[in-house]
Amino acid sequence: MIEYQIIKKHYGTNTTLRSGISLINHIDEGLIILDTIGASDIAKRAYCLHPILQNDKDLLDNYDFNFENIHPKVLIATLEYRSVANEYLSQRTINTIHDIRLSPLKDVNDMLIADKIQNRKDFELYHKRTHSRSKSLEEYFRNWLQKLNIKESYYQEIVSILKKNKNTNEHTR
Repeated sequence: MIEYQIIKKHYGTNTTLRSGISLINHIDEGLIILDTIGASDIAKRAYCLHPILQNDKDLLDNYDFNFENIHPKVLIATLEYRSVANEYLSQRTINTIHDIRLSPLKDVNDMLIADKIQNRKDFELYHKRTHSRSKSLEEYFRNWLQKLNIKESYYQEIVSILKKNKNTNEHTR
């Protein structure tokens, strides 16, 4: 899929600062999660693109990118994801999960499921007891997954699937 090739080229061999994990791992594992939950092709393609439009700097840096080969629904889902995800970041305090807005688009909510499960898994694996904001990050992930109606047992099931797939080759989408 062209969107996977775009993000793979964008990430190159870059890794995360704290854990040293390849940035493309976030996409690879997110795609496994999206496959597991039966997400659409649009959601998978938009998930691949979401990092290059996620925050304001990324949006500005990639504003002139040639998106002409990207289906309009993929771009809409990517931008809607940006809007919804950025409304509730880990620094924001909420009163109840009702303060978290979900998208009217199932594709975007599926992307949020993949993103929050993958990020929580990495947080628990690499940062849970060492990050200065561990307690607030645990609450943040708990809030998102509750809002997305992801039960703890289902989260653990998906983490098990990711562990089984850890030694498989990267996606060739």
